[in-house]
Amino acid sequence: MRLWLRDDERRPDPVPVPTDDRRAVLVGLALWVLALIPTLVFAAPITAAGGGWWIWTVIVGIALGLLGFAYLSITRARRHR
Repeated sequence: MRLWLRDDERRPDPVPVPTDDRRAVLVGLALWVLALIPTLVFAAPITAAGGGWWIWTVIVGIALGLLGFAYLSITRARRHR
């Protein structure tokens, strides 16, 4: 068994399938927002137990999701021009 092929033995690369990755980002963003609700409701006991970083983790997750959604929207708009 060989782990490589000569160029004349290779099949051509398949055409990439167009996808809308914004849906996946929106699902992840919705999950982060849902995770924010209980962390804000129980913010006092969480921070008292030394888990204040949990709240910041959720906030950073939402921020990164928004950045990812903005990036995907901008690149999609440029592609469809």
